[in-house]
Amino acid sequence: MTIFRTENDRSTEDKLALAQIVEIVTGGDMPLRFTAYDGSAAGPEDSPYGLHLASPKGATYIATAPGDLGMARAYISGDLQAKGVHPGNPYELLASLGDLHFERPPARILAQIARSLGTELLKPIAPPPQEHLPRWRRIAEGLRHSKSRDAEVIHHHYDVSNEFYEYVLGPSMTYTCAVFESENQSLEDAQENKYRLVFEKLRLKPGDRLLDIGCGWGGMVRYAARRGVKALGVTLSREQAEWAQKAIVEEGLSDLAEVRHSDYRDVPEEGFDAISSIGLTEHIGVANYPAYFRFLHGKLRVGGLLLNHCITRPTNNTRAKAGGFIDRYVFPDGELTGSGRIITEAQNIGFEVMHEENLREHYALTLKGWCEYLEKHWQACVAEVGEGTARLWGLYMAGSRLGFERNVVQLHQVLAVKLGDDKKPQTPLRPWWVA
Repeated sequence: MTIFRTENDRSTEDKLALAQIVEIVTGGDMPLRFTAYDGSAAGPEDSPYGLHLASPKGATYIATAPGDLGMARAYISGDLQAKGVHPGNPYELLASLGDLHFERPPARILAQIARSLGTELLKPIAPPPQEHLPRWRRIAEGLRHSKSRDAEVIHHHYDVSNEFYEYVLGPSMTYTCAVFESENQSLEDAQENKYRLVFEKLRLKPGDRLLDIGCGWGGMVRYAARRGVKALGVTLSREQAEWAQKAIVEEGLSDLAEVRHSDYRDVPEEGFDAISSIGLTEHIGVANYPAYFRFLHGKLRVGGLLLNHCITRPTNNTRAKAGGFIDRYVFPDGELTGSGRIITEAQNIGFEVMHEENLREHYALTLKGWCEYLEKHWQACVAEVGEGTARLWGLYMAGSRLGFERNVVQLHQVLAVKLGDDKKPQTPLRPWWVA
């Protein structure tokens, strides 16, 4: 590793250059080029990818919030700049970091680092405006996963701008995992295939009633309505509901389709033939799974089917909260657990689980498509939401793609049925859908 230091650094024996500090805390194995505003550098000079620490402000973000949160603050603010990749799709740079991790140096070295940075750089500063409140301050918005607090955190993520989502998600306006028949299939066709798969798993037919909770922009609702199903969708995002209702009218589906701006817990109707929950479970909190499945069980007729589609972890331990970056910038209060925990909770309240499958690789391909859309429409996205928010989305989606590729997270569909007193599931003996 090569270290370049300024003349001022050479004149002070005890003072470390920023690149030296980076080498220390990363164990001296930088896989890409790092440069800093003090003139120092580390890592291979011929690396196609790099990070440039452009200002003392960025150093403060990193030093005062170690780990992914501090790095994210510096990157979103523009004070940590990626080299060799587009900000809408920094996947290759993130992948090149490999298994890089930060080490805590001995106390003596920590003291030397602190002296090198100086007191001004170690004073916390306000985070970028895209950051949500820390968990301990969200109590003002209500108890964790109360209706008021859930509404606020959904607003934080989903009410960015419908126009922005149109650029990033593409024509399907579907912000959940697609199902690909091959790696070469288009994102739009794969999203249509996902809706087809959910529709078939739920054995829906003309005249049936579907409840779609956390319905987003109404993609599943409109898909079902086009096939003669009376579909009701609910979302906590006002902007999503308004967009979906307009799309329903434009497609002439008003007699069959409806999307409400509502908490799913406020739906009064009962006796649905099927319920789809596509990307909602991540938001409700693991402790609330029993109440969640009990509510859905009560909304179905006997023999009715539930399709639960959500991001999961590869293990079923109790550590479910998201990391600092995801919690503060992407999904405040989000929680993930393993598919086994989801199946257990569904079974415990009376559902019989008929089938489950992992679509992990499909979500990696979905995120790849979203990043490509963001890169393609970068200038329009920046004009719509600002460069900081656009950078945030590129970082989040590229990082998530890596997470799915490396089995840090998964995506499971669980199909379950509400049994009657005779305990007959009222379904065919073998799977009836086309995988």
